Amino acid sequence: MFVPFDSTMLLAILPEILLVVLAGVVLALDAAWQPEKRRWLGWLTVVGLAVAFILTATVSQPESEPRLLFGGMLRDDWLSFAFRLVFLFGAAITTLFAMDHEALGRKGEFYVLLLVSTLGMNLMASAGDLIMLYLAIETTSIPLYILAGFITTDDKSTEAGFKYLLFGAMTSAVMLYGFSLLYGFSGETNLYLLAGKLGELPMPALLGSLLLVLVGFSFKVSAVPFHFWAPDVYEGAPTPVAGFLSTASKAAGFAVLMRVLLAAFPAALPSWQGLIALLAVVTMTVGNLLALAQTNVKRLLAFSSIAHAGYILIGVVAVNAAGMNLGMASVVFYLIAYLLTNLAAFGAVATFGRVSGSDEMDAYKGLSRRSPALALVMLVAFLSLSGMPPFGGFIAKVFVFAAAVEANWIWLAVIGVLNSIIGLYYYLTLLKYVYLYRQDNLEEEQKPLPISRPYALALVLLVIGIILLGTAFNPWFEWSRTAAASLF
Repeated sequence: MFVPFDSTMLLAILPEILLVVLAGVVLALDAAWQPEKRRWLGWLTVVGLAVAFILTATVSQPESEPRLLFGGMLRDDWLSFAFRLVFLFGAAITTLFAMDHEALGRKGEFYVLLLVSTLGMNLMASAGDLIMLYLAIETTSIPLYILAGFITTDDKSTEAGFKYLLFGAMTSAVMLYGFSLLYGFSGETNLYLLAGKLGELPMPALLGSLLLVLVGFSFKVSAVPFHFWAPDVYEGAPTPVAGFLSTASKAAGFAVLMRVLLAAFPAALPSWQGLIALLAVVTMTVGNLLALAQTNVKRLLAFSSIAHAGYILIGVVAVNAAGMNLGMASVVFYLIAYLLTNLAAFGAVATFGRVSGSDEMDAYKGLSRRSPALALVMLVAFLSLSGMPPFGGFIAKVFVFAAAVEANWIWLAVIGVLNSIIGLYYYLTLLKYVYLYRQDNLEEEQKPLPISRPYALALVLLVIGIILLGTAFNPWFEWSRTAAASLF
C-alpha cells in the first residue's frame, strides 16, 4: 500500500536519520580532537548506537499493516524493524571489540565506515524497489571493502580488502544485470508490482533472471559456489571486521533474499525451492568438510559461517501452504541466534589474538588456565554454533529442521542433522586445545590473559543473549514469527 508523505514517515526512517547524524558527529570530532582523546570516539559510537537501538525499539515500530513509503522505495513492516535492531546491536558490539584494537581503536574513519555500512544494511532490509535495493547493497558493501583492508601495513589485510572488492564487484555486476532483465521484462522496479508482470513470463526467462539475481545474494551470504572469498577475507581482515562481516552482513543478505524471492518470484516458487535446497545441501556440506582440515581459528570460523548459511537456507526452502510462516520465522530466529553466537566467537578470538598475536589453534593450548572466563565464553559460543543445548544455536537448528519436516522436506532436514554432527567434531577439536592441552615449558597460570572493559562488556552481553535464546526462547520466536508474517 503506497502512502502519501506525512510527518509519521520520518519515524519510519528514524534509525537511518540517527545513523547519519552519529556518523557526522564522529567525523567532526575526529577532526577536532587530539589523537589521545580519539579513543572516546568508540564510546561515543557505542552510546549513539545504543540510543538509536532504544529509540527504534520504542518509537519507530511499524503500523499493523505493511506500507510502502517514499514512492515505494522503502517498505515499513515488522521484518525491516526486526533486522534494523539486529544491525544496530551488531554494530554496537563490533564497536566495543574495535575500541582496544591497536589499528582500529583511535581511527574515527573506522567508526564512520562502520556506521555507513550499517545504514546500508538498514536500507537493504526495508528496500521495496530494485533501485533502492541496489543502492543499499552498494552502500553496505563499499565501506566493508575498505574495512576488510583497513590495516594497510598488513599484507594479509590488504589482500583481504582487494579480494573482497574484486569478487564483490564481479557478483554485483551480474546481479545488476539480473535486475535490468527484471525491469526489461516487466517495466516495473517496485518489488511488490513485479510479481504480477513476471508471472506472465515464460518460465525459462523467469528462471534466467532469478539465477542472475541469486548470484549477488549468494555472494552476500557466502553460499557455495560463491563462498571462495570468505576464508581469505576473514583471515586477513581485522578480527572485529570479520565478525561483523560474518553476522550482520550475512543477516542483511538473507533479509533481502527472503523479501525478493517471496515478493517478486512467487510464480517460480517450486523451481526456486528446488534450487535453494540444492544450494543448501552443497553449502553446508562443503563448509563443514573443509572446516575439518583448518588449523587457523579464523579460517575455521569462515568455513563454519559457510556451513551455517546452508542451515539457514533450509528455512528459506521450507515455504509452502503448510508451513511458510514457520520456515521464515525459523530463518529470522536463526539469524538472531547466529549473530549473538558468532560475534561471541569472533570476540573471543579478537580478545586472545590481541594479547597472543596468533590465530593458530596451537596458541590456544592452556587458555582455560590463563583465562577461565574467556575459555568459558569460547565454550558457550562454540557449543552454541554446534547446536548443543541449552544455547541459542540448538533452538535455532531445531526450528529450522522442524520447518523443513513440516514442509515435507524431510530428506533436507536429515542432511542438515548429519552435517551438524560433522560440525560438532571441529568445534570440539578447538575446545580440546582450550581445555585439555597445555603449552610446552610454560606455566599458563603465570601468564594470565587480561580482558579489557569494552571486550568484557560485549562478551557478557553476548553470552547472556545466547543463554536467553536457548532457554527463554518463546518471546523471541514469537517476535520472529511476527516479523516473518509481514513478508506475506
